[in-house]
Amino acid sequence: MTDAARPADDQQPATSASPETSGSGEEAADPYLWLEDVTGEEALAWVRERNDETLAGLATGQRFEELRTQIREVLDSDDRIPYVARRGGLLYNFWQDAEHPRGLWRRTTLESYRTDHPEWEVLLDVDRLAADEGESWVWKGAPVLRPELRLALVELSRGGADATVVREYDLQTRTFVEGGFELPEAKSFVGWIDADRIYVGTDFGPGSLTSSGYPRVVKEWRRGTPLAEAETVFEGKPDDVLAYAGHDFTEGYERDFVRRRIEFYSGETYLRTGTGTGAAGAADAADLERIDVPNDAEVDVERDWLMVVTRTPWTVDGTTYPAGALLAAPFEEFRAGKRTLTVLFEPDEHTSLVGSAWTRHHLILNTLSDVKSRLEVLTPPAATGDAGGGAETQGVNSGWTRQPLSGVPEFGSVGQVGTDPHDDDEFFLQTSGYTEPATLRYGTVDGDLEPVKQAPAMFGTEGLLVRQLFATSDDGTQVPYFVVGPERPAADSPTLLGGYGGFEISNLPGYQAATGRAWLARGGTYVVANIRGGGEYGPRWHCAALRENRPRAYEDFAAVARDLVTRGITEPARLGTQGGSNGGLLMGVMLTRYPELFGAIVCQVPLLDMKRYHRLLAGASWMAEYGDPDDEGDWAFLSKYSPYQNVRAGKPYPPTLFMTSTRDDRVHPGHARKMVARMRDLGYDVASYENIEGGHGAAADNEQLAFRNALSYEFLWRQLTKS
Repeated sequence: MTDAARPADDQQPATSASPETSGSGEEAADPYLWLEDVTGEEALAWVRERNDETLAGLATGQRFEELRTQIREVLDSDDRIPYVARRGGLLYNFWQDAEHPRGLWRRTTLESYRTDHPEWEVLLDVDRLAADEGESWVWKGAPVLRPELRLALVELSRGGADATVVREYDLQTRTFVEGGFELPEAKSFVGWIDADRIYVGTDFGPGSLTSSGYPRVVKEWRRGTPLAEAETVFEGKPDDVLAYAGHDFTEGYERDFVRRRIEFYSGETYLRTGTGTGAAGAADAADLERIDVPNDAEVDVERDWLMVVTRTPWTVDGTTYPAGALLAAPFEEFRAGKRTLTVLFEPDEHTSLVGSAWTRHHLILNTLSDVKSRLEVLTPPAATGDAGGGAETQGVNSGWTRQPLSGVPEFGSVGQVGTDPHDDDEFFLQTSGYTEPATLRYGTVDGDLEPVKQAPAMFGTEGLLVRQLFATSDDGTQVPYFVVGPERPAADSPTLLGGYGGFEISNLPGYQAATGRAWLARGGTYVVANIRGGGEYGPRWHCAALRENRPRAYEDFAAVARDLVTRGITEPARLGTQGGSNGGLLMGVMLTRYPELFGAIVCQVPLLDMKRYHRLLAGASWMAEYGDPDDEGDWAFLSKYSPYQNVRAGKPYPPTLFMTSTRDDRVHPGHARKMVARMRDLGYDVASYENIEGGHGAAADNEQLAFRNALSYEFLWRQLTKS
């Protein structure tokens, strides 16, 4: 069982309805509120005018066309690594290229995959489906039923939005199942229980969604019955973020879990005790047994083991476990009241846990030490009755063993790809660095690592140096950042600074071919700041910039910008910055609070109006991160940095490009639209581009993605080099 619905800065359907107001004169206070009407005729006419202006100024000339072509070649390259998900003995992949811009869902065998030219079995051609049905389908995934691996629940989005339609698909006949499970467009979750039952959460009608726009009702839906007759398993509260359920297919350990996410970082996990393979029935309180861990802890159950990752210190029987620790306990003993916990990982000032992945008999830990990856393999003590659930475990306190897993580049990142805890101890391991293309290695815990796929080099790296430096923030905190570029940049070369700083998401080193071609290969320097709010040093690094402490993230980013100048790497007129989503909010704060530090800014799919963000789309789900604007105390600190409310006349704002998507149903496009309108009316040099498709990624296919990236790089290069 995994906590699969952990949104990073998530979602609710976009709407063409008129924007809601607070009923307190908000329309009068905000003359640009009409731009929140996502598909309103007047608003879209305004969007088209802004697009035409921006494209006329940027999307012209040979340099732009060459840049777009170079980025498109990266995205469509046939030499890219086809990353896979392991299901049974087969490897599944979703692939997009020039001939298949919407993509192919396909699979192959391990033996074939290890060759230079795997033989792929195409399961679904999304381009052909879109053409046949006259829809702009974008692939969103497909849960496959274990162990037969014949049936799937295909999720498709119109234009890249997070809202999807769900249709049952037969992988053997390669056709949609007539009369099978099917859901209309909504923010839904689905998951298999068995061949005739699924868990479903969707828009069941009034009152079935949370204030964040997610399902709050979990139902069990039996094949051949109307959705309206599905049996309710659990109901969350209207102000929760969401509720969902999942079935563990591990042989001998078949179990069902329900998760209620109360706030973004807190929730409750229940073991469903009243279900099985018999007749379905509505659950009551007796059917759900709460797993007794702190609400803000992450919970996983794998065979005999309960795994807990703490976000705050947890005291159990007189022992306090720190935030960011990974703990293990025998699950059945924990259910019975025993609280014997084994510490598998404990953070320190420099080290944090990125994640973990189970193989059949082992646990691979991925950790960071000053934002550099380290891997370990942990082996639990042997359990008697290994094939059956609830077996008693032996040697709980001292039985876990560990050994290092080497082969990670110094300034690189690593991720586990394709482990299968159901069947074996094989795994795929990907490594990459800022100047090192990704390598995919195959191995077993007790064997050697074998390179099986190598991504091509997409840009020249001769003369490029990767350095990790530290800047001192306003409160004395040392903030790490990476610099990629020439050791001695040319006097007129530009520097691009990126960052995120939110939702405990780490900004890790990795090969970025488009950035390499569009920026580094042209003589630019690329910088990534690991500011607070992210997860680079675990929960403490994230919590240090939560709510009223959010300005620390912005102080960190400004400190890195200043440090780049102090070290002689760049100067403000040649320093650009770019970020999206929560990183778009970061860009908005840099624009309004630190304009003197930058020569140009690109602000993508941003949050900017922090007075109304919780009323727009999924914004209510992020109040644990930012605060509640309707609370006077929270608005007191939000109002000090909310970019939209802090735009002023006569400020030295650098040239800025705002980019968003009409189909973004996570962060409302009204944020960017209103900011642009306000700044234009004050006479500032501001441009905007809104892609009609694309969802929160602002692009529905590689052509759109290449065009969007080319726009942003062209804008930055022109502004910072004046060429």
